[in-house]
Amino acid sequence: MTLGSATTLNAAVLLAIFLAILPARSRANDMTARDVTVKIFETPAGERADLSDLNLTLLDLSSLDFRKAILVGADLYGSDVSHANLSGTDLSSTRLDRMTIVGTDFSGADFTDATFLRPSSFSTTTPDRSEAANFSGAKMVRTRIFARLDGASFRFADLTDADFSPLSSGANTISVIPFNKLSGADFSGAVLRGVNLQQAKLEFANFRGADLANADLRASDLTGADFTGADLTGADLTGAIVSQAMLSGAKGLQAAKGLGVAIRPEDGGLKRP
Repeated sequence: MTLGSATTLNAAVLLAIFLAILPARSRANDMTARDVTVKIFETPAGERADLSDLNLTLLDLSSLDFRKAILVGADLYGSDVSHANLSGTDLSSTRLDRMTIVGTDFSGADFTDATFLRPSSFSTTTPDRSEAANFSGAKMVRTRIFARLDGASFRFADLTDADFSPLSSGANTISVIPFNKLSGADFSGAVLRGVNLQQAKLEFANFRGADLANADLRASDLTGADFTGADLTGADLTGAIVSQAMLSGAKGLQAAKGLGVAIRPEDGGLKRP
């Protein structure tokens, strides 16, 4: 076999793998980017554009104002919504995997039962988190999330039973992905009851006043995280890295699992015995 034929064969194999992990319907869109724009702007004032159950994969929808559109059950795999306004949109049961979300506003959006796997969230020109996505006040109940979202805002979001656990080999994956990257993310005031943040990178994340009752934080990196006033009742921190974590005024510390340290909230943090 010649080098050229081997290269062609390898390219064909990679293409076959890529196509295999996409659902069949993702190969033919229901609308173009222009169709989506027209649909939204032709929707009468006071009404919400309905884009439910549509295949909208791999579209350039950047900077578009979705105006609280309804996208229940839609497939937005690989689409670019950078700097788009999706505040107040209904994205429940929507597939949002591999999207580009640089500077995207998702505040107040409903992500219930949606999947949000491996989006691209950083600009090549501003890699300093200044264009992190905004999920403030979003409803992310039972949302499956695996992403690098350093510096993203989840202030007062409802993440009850959201799943941030690592991806493993299986359907729609080629390799094991070890952890979520949420360093410096702002979860202040958020509801995170029962959330799965196992093995997540959460260095210097802000959990001030958050409800983390029964949260799974096993083996997560919580270096420098701020839990001031947070509720950790029943949370599992077995194997977590908690150096420099701030716990002043935190609730439920005695009922939290796996801390393995002497708890002295009056000192502002965790102290090794």
